[in-house]
Amino acid sequence: MNILGTILLHETAGTAFLTLLGCGVVANVLLNKTNGNGSDGIVIFFGWGLAVFCGVYVAYDTGAHLNPAVTLALLIGPAEEYASGIPINIATTLAYFVAEFIGGFLGALACYLAYKKQYDDTEDGAIKLATFSTAPTIRSYGWNLISEIIGTFVLIFVIIMFGNTPSGLGPLAVALLVVSIGASLGGTTGYAINPARDLGPRIAHAVLPIKNKGPSDWRYAWIPILGPVIGSVLAALLAYVY
Repeated sequence: MNILGTILLHETAGTAFLTLLGCGVVANVLLNKTNGNGSDGIVIFFGWGLAVFCGVYVAYDTGAHLNPAVTLALLIGPAEEYASGIPINIATTLAYFVAEFIGGFLGALACYLAYKKQYDDTEDGAIKLATFSTAPTIRSYGWNLISEIIGTFVLIFVIIMFGNTPSGLGPLAVALLVVSIGASLGGTTGYAINPARDLGPRIAHAVLPIKNKGPSDWRYAWIPILGPVIGSVLAALLAYVY
């Protein structure tokens, strides 16, 4: 398989696993008639962290970006390769972006299929959307954007710092970082910190025949895209001169 095919396969699969397990834990907590219905928010934080842990291993051969914000940070930095044997150029960059968004869509699709009957039984359209994509607890676009910038800044800056240490914790370290961000900064916007994680599932929500699903809230959709982009750029610029 050529380099672009490898990127598409591994990053799509890794992001799909991440999104399936991440959206899945939210569905388990929020939807009616699930074993996890009504669980504490800490379940969601750890569920998303473990989802990242699994996704990183699935896409390990391509560097396990799983997030356009990670790809963008590496593109800005001094590295010449995204992963061993994968050069940084326009074609590989686009392949990462495409794979990440496709994976986000496919993971959300699989989550819907896994919880189809629970989606049918849940009447609240806002709860259904929350299992796919993020939304603010208080809608204020400027402050919502700042929240996403800060959350993504922490994610990218610390990931880059991981690369400068000899700990070798790898996927576990990133998983615990995501848990920390969720527990500390996830109370405002749901900490998308990943455009693919939000946009892919939001598109899935828009096109899937979900019973009584309501709108997909496209007026908010730009926040979890622009916020992570700005946060990633700021984190990379600072981290590489730190």
